[in-house]
Amino acid sequence: MSSVHSDAAFGAVEQGAETIRGLAEVLTAPPALLPKRLSAFLARLIPHSALVFLVADAAGAQREGSGATSFVDGVSFLALDELRRMLGPGRTRRGAIATATGEVDAFQALSNNGALLVLADPGGDDSDDAVLQLWNIVALRVQELADAASPDYLQLARATSSVRMEALTELADEYSTTLESLLAALRSSSLDDRTARRTATQIAAEGMVHLRTASDRVRTFTEEPVTTAFERLRDDLRPLVRYRDIDVQFVEPPVDGRALPSEIAHGARAVVRGSILALVDRHDVSRVRVQWDCDGTNLLINVRDDGPGDLSDESVQLRLVRQRVLALNGRLSFEATPGWGTEMSVAMPLDPPSALAAPPRAWDLAPREAEVLSLLIAGQRNREIAVNLGISENTVKFHVAKIFRKLGVGSRAEATAFVLAGRHGAPASHS
Repeated sequence: MSSVHSDAAFGAVEQGAETIRGLAEVLTAPPALLPKRLSAFLARLIPHSALVFLVADAAGAQREGSGATSFVDGVSFLALDELRRMLGPGRTRRGAIATATGEVDAFQALSNNGALLVLADPGGDDSDDAVLQLWNIVALRVQELADAASPDYLQLARATSSVRMEALTELADEYSTTLESLLAALRSSSLDDRTARRTATQIAAEGMVHLRTASDRVRTFTEEPVTTAFERLRDDLRPLVRYRDIDVQFVEPPVDGRALPSEIAHGARAVVRGSILALVDRHDVSRVRVQWDCDGTNLLINVRDDGPGDLSDESVQLRLVRQRVLALNGRLSFEATPGWGTEMSVAMPLDPPSALAAPPRAWDLAPREAEVLSLLIAGQRNREIAVNLGISENTVKFHVAKIFRKLGVGSRAEATAFVLAGRHGAPASHS
């Protein structure tokens, strides 16, 4: 009997060790491989045909997936956001969700930090709670990767966001569907004039409510209330200072401050975190004061310490902080008083950079190509550029292809990053 118990105990230990090894592989995976490894890891507990997750990041939201492309590509941003809103943090549910090819049964879990996990065609429900607990751990890692965005990624997110464009495209599709339904009712030969008008009015009213709601939902991922962003900063800093002999004081931002674009909220938290990390291990700093404010145009950050006053904007410890501020078109200044401490002030503009004024000669762009590039990095699609410049859409495509070739890039996102890098004086070489 004791041998049976011993074998069972050994088996449980082996199973636990295997779970820990699998979790470690997921947590140490490069961001590009994380969805695939997570799917393979969770398949041991809940077999599934595809996995999708949605978390907040510098560009507004990060949606990643692995498995059946019909599900990964077929479930929309707005549908995922709807699932996120239906669940409470730390909750799971099973049920059908809509995709482009029809409804699909799915397991859904919302982590304690608000990240959504969806498994398509899930197997038995014996392990639902275990998957939720594992997702809580993985979601923290995914959020850490998003919050620790590099200056280059913040720079790109400042000007363009694939998720934001996807969400706006979905809104445009819903708008088109409403208009088509409206026109179908008005043109219907089976409805008399009075019934057609009543039906059209009802469709228009329902469509307006739905589109307003959808627009608000998109905004929650592309903007963040300044008070919420500041509270997340406090949560981020707690583990950094918990076991260090340093007092971090927070001055709350005004509750009516303008909402922050997602990349500004993430970048601002990274700037303050980096500044605090440069200070916490110094024995001569015992107190740091962090203050956020908003003047309607800029997010204003002030960090003051009681150290010896020997930090400056050239300090090696603050190099990454400087890069992040510049990536977001911000301004950074220091005022050091020997023996009394250092005050760091940052101003981050809330609006994205204006369109390109004059491209460098080295880019060898013709005047019309410079106009197209200016509208392109402002987020306009080919059809909008064509209308604004009074040319055909095919001509726009021709100019865009030439621009990509001259800049040595392969996409709009790369072109935007190239332009912004050139604007900040970074070396920009052709590939």
